[in-house]
Amino acid sequence: MSIRRADFAGSWYPSEPTECEREIKRFLKEGDGIVSQSEHYYGGIVPHAGWYFSGSIACNVIHALSKGVTPEVMVVFGMHLHEKSHSYLMTSGAWDTPFGEIQINETLAERLVERFNFEVETARDYNPDNTIELQLPFIKYFFPDTTLLPIGVPPIHTSLEIGRAVVASAVDLGLTVRIIGSTDLTHYGRNYGFTSQGSGKGAVDWVKNTNDRRIIDAMLALDPEKVISEGLANKNACCAGAAATAIAAVKNLGATRALNATYATSYDKSPGDSFVGYVGMVFE
Repeated sequence: MSIRRADFAGSWYPSEPTECEREIKRFLKEGDGIVSQSEHYYGGIVPHAGWYFSGSIACNVIHALSKGVTPEVMVVFGMHLHEKSHSYLMTSGAWDTPFGEIQINETLAERLVERFNFEVETARDYNPDNTIELQLPFIKYFFPDTTLLPIGVPPIHTSLEIGRAVVASAVDLGLTVRIIGSTDLTHYGRNYGFTSQGSGKGAVDWVKNTNDRRIIDAMLALDPEKVISEGLANKNACCAGAAATAIAAVKNLGATRALNATYATSYDKSPGDSFVGYVGMVFE
């Protein structure tokens, strides 16, 4: 079986399993009481910066999904894509993590490639991308026996159809699934070419209370179309397609409510003129 390497291990997160586990236990302690576990959660939204900045949020959201029946497939929507991008799907093999590899669910992947036009990635031919990979150690740790379906989706309406089709195909195949959408929020400052509100405390407050708030509200409203339009119009999600597609998918699973687990920015840990917003959310 071909295994895709963990490109960001040792830099964005630890490469050794003992150190990964140490970090995970620390994250869980930090997140105690922020989001409770529930067997009724269908999925969540997670950030994908290096673990130092947003690992605690992602870890606690994924941990919250681990109560009850273990899903046979964890579907992770991600990738930094634009409106003209293709959709991407890894259809076979496995993806490595410090805790061991996660096998791709080839049966579900085959159903999707029959219906949609994907750029198919392999263990040796792929676009290195942190949005999905940074979630995989958490998934392997909390769901050691699950399989994986990693999908890159651009911010377009067809992506929402993919999200709904993932769920419909899984149900048809008798597979239990949980859904994760990976996105960071506003990338503000000179490093990102976005300085509409100047710099300093006023800019930080605007990102937190206005720009990020708009797309968080769209997520809480379970409105995938609004998530896409917000991301495109206001630059408040780097992977609006992933978040929107995850919402379309969990709604097809039966989700009727979103819970905002936590919010933070990189400014909280490293104050500066350039910073990024992060949100953690679960759907039930």
